[in-house]
Amino acid sequence: MSMTSIGDLAQSLMLRTRSTQLKQTMNRLTNELASGQVSDVSSRLGGDYSYLSDIDRNLAQLSGYALATTEATVFASGVQSGLGRLYELASDLGTTLIGIGEGSLETARINAAFQAETALQAAISALNSQAAGRSLFGGMATDRPTLAEADVLLDALRSAVAGLTTSQDISEAAANWFDDPSGFRATIYSGSDETLAPFRLGAGEQVSMTLRADDPAFIETLKNLALAALARDGSLGLDIAEQNSLMHSSGEALLGESATLGRLSADLGYAESRIEAAAARNAAAKSSLEYARTELLAADPYETATRLEEVQFQLESLYSVTVRTSRLSLLSFLE
Repeated sequence: MSMTSIGDLAQSLMLRTRSTQLKQTMNRLTNELASGQVSDVSSRLGGDYSYLSDIDRNLAQLSGYALATTEATVFASGVQSGLGRLYELASDLGTTLIGIGEGSLETARINAAFQAETALQAAISALNSQAAGRSLFGGMATDRPTLAEADVLLDALRSAVAGLTTSQDISEAAANWFDDPSGFRATIYSGSDETLAPFRLGAGEQVSMTLRADDPAFIETLKNLALAALARDGSLGLDIAEQNSLMHSSGEALLGESATLGRLSADLGYAESRIEAAAARNAAAKSSLEYARTELLAADPYETATRLEEVQFQLESLYSVTVRTSRLSLLSFLE
């Protein structure tokens, strides 16, 4: 009977190779047991990655939509805050101004004009507000303030109504200046004539943010705030009756515009609800896809633990054989 044997060096190499294989298998099984997913994806899928690729593509797309909905939420919230501030200013000052009349004291007119100028500054600040470094009311021009300062507007309007002595003439001249392309839009408004591109919330769904600082509702609010602030301006030289008339008419107009601003806020609230609903749908779809991906690549914990024990036993046995082999000597062999 023939016998085949291997030398000591070859035997040592064989034992080291087997030890390395068992250690690699043990590491793989340990990782699978810890992560709950198989390491050999190709074997699990039978070489067909189409379903997994489709899941990963949809997950990447949903991640992009999640970013877009977050950006839209922040943007819409900032616009809503600005609208709320404008509504408060128009409503509060309008209520104050309609109370100005023939029986009003001079201090009441002084205080009303001061409140109007302060409100104008606050309104411009609201329309210049930003979110994440982007101007909210400038259309496509998101990289710069949308409106000039209140002092610039008042100086320009003061020049436009100079020499007029009645509140009606001043109101008409102010309206013409705000409507004239070379007036408000050329000297005060520095935003874009194009509205901001819509936010994509999902497949086939988007929401638009079209409000700009040159919207008629905002222009009317700014105009009447400015007229009320200029009613007592010394350069105009209006008598008390005309001051009262200008303040009162500005107050009525502001109360009317507050209703318009309220409607704009309600419309924006509907857009915010759409954004929230889209974000919820995207989150649900993402969770569903992640679950499907996990199930597709899931490792059976019982089977993995059983195989891990087998490999551990094989490795321990190999260590025992290696120790015994290392203790062999010629004397032991002859005995």
